[in-house]
Amino acid sequence: MPRPIQATIHTQALRHNLQTARSRAPDARAWAVVKANAYGHGIERAFEGLRGADGFALLDLDEAQRLRALGWRGPILLLEGVFELRDLEMCSRLDLWHTVHNEAQIDMLAAHKTNVPQRIFLKMNSGMNRLGFRPDHFRAAWTRLNALPQVDEISLMTHFSDADGAPGVAAQVAAFEAACADLPGERCISNSAATLRHPQCANDWVRIGIALYGSAPDHPENPASHWNLQPTMSLRAQVIAVQDLLPGDTVGYGSSFVAAQAMRIGVVACGYADGYPRICPSGTPVLVDGVSSHTVGRVSMDMLAVDLTALPEAALGSEVTLWGAASNGAVLCIDEVAACANTLGYELMCALAQRVPVVVD
Repeated sequence: MPRPIQATIHTQALRHNLQTARSRAPDARAWAVVKANAYGHGIERAFEGLRGADGFALLDLDEAQRLRALGWRGPILLLEGVFELRDLEMCSRLDLWHTVHNEAQIDMLAAHKTNVPQRIFLKMNSGMNRLGFRPDHFRAAWTRLNALPQVDEISLMTHFSDADGAPGVAAQVAAFEAACADLPGERCISNSAATLRHPQCANDWVRIGIALYGSAPDHPENPASHWNLQPTMSLRAQVIAVQDLLPGDTVGYGSSFVAAQAMRIGVVACGYADGYPRICPSGTPVLVDGVSSHTVGRVSMDMLAVDLTALPEAALGSEVTLWGAASNGAVLCIDEVAACANTLGYELMCALAQRVPVVVD
């Protein structure tokens, strides 16, 4: 039989989370952000749950081709724009909208031979200092784009650095609005955190990323349940061995865990080669048959151990939920596991290993 580990993608949860985010910005159109292969879920697997979005936003042309192959005929936005001149030919062929965030991309558009002008999202660097034109150069970039016959409508966008906490979005909103004061075009400034926490910022478009996938953008201040988000990926494995420990017995490499009393532990068919973080310490939460427990000792490549001492019914074959929803409906939010690894739910989703079988429900 196959090794007893499996990830499940929950279609209805994707639909639910999209609608939840939409409810925070009811007058805006929503981009479903599916970069990084839909945050590790798989574009093809996530598509059915997200096709209610107004458009899809992503990074590369391959992902855009895959969406078109699935039958999507609506807007697709390249969030980082194009990287070389010939990319614009693919934009024309696939009818892609794309971000412009530097002068080189404007040069490419000026050199592009096309009879069909393209839809552009001009990006401002309002304080993130990642991509975009600074506010004092933004208008000149817009003017140059607006003069090109290769360009159709120009929308205006920026990205918040602190929408998930202090110092918030006020300074960046002010910089954006001042630079764009009398420029025409649709606006797109809110990411997941801004859509949930600062709904007053929603304008023509919002970009929903991590919230679609059941992770809170402002964890640990707010858990996913606070925003009514449901887990969209569940990683479950089974107990493949049981060990009875005596006081003083150790568990795992380095003997870093020492039993203070008699214990019963289960060995689980999941390790860091499956995408479970090796850095997760002893005590990281899990669900065993839907009941709360925790890991014991270090995570190995293919296995980890969990505490069964208080779970006398647990045995070989018991279900262990590493994150997401257990079969009985109990939920272990991916953010809780990520916090133990000093990272974010984003990383755990994206790091799911190819060797893990994935099913869609």
